[in-house]
Amino acid sequence: MGRILRNRIKQTVPFDDQAQDAMLNLFVAAAHVRRRVEEVCQQYDLQFSHHNVLRILRGVHPDGHPRCEIIERMLDPSPDVTRLIDKLVDRGLVRRSESEEDRRMTIHTITDEGLALLDEMNPDIRAVQRWFDERVSDRDLQHLSRICEGIYAGYEHDE
Repeated sequence: MGRILRNRIKQTVPFDDQAQDAMLNLFVAAAHVRRRVEEVCQQYDLQFSHHNVLRILRGVHPDGHPRCEIIERMLDPSPDVTRLIDKLVDRGLVRRSESEEDRRMTIHTITDEGLALLDEMNPDIRAVQRWFDERVSDRDLQHLSRICEGIYAGYEHDE
């Protein structure tokens, strides 16, 4: 095990153990898949995290979320979500409004333009998903999902 990874990262000595091998393989594979999605996002002048925020807000459309709820739902929470949302607001993809229940809270909703952009991006995002699907059998996709969930489930309680 690890020959392909060792060649990929130009390492000549074997890994310390299978856990190190598997962890590094996970890092390399995740980065490779993410780069493909980021390439699609760049075609639409978005970052991966912008796309993630738009998808989160589309999921609750026509309602919205406060910033703290968006952060909790992000795949990879950014340290400066306010700045990310500012860029989406500036582009007209997201709208800010005061919460009716708590005027101190700002609610973010996706605009029609944001929904249209996600619709426009969808074929390219689906192409990346098909590329991924072609490389992993259905049985392995289920197994991979179970493995990944086992890794990050309860993460907050591990610290």
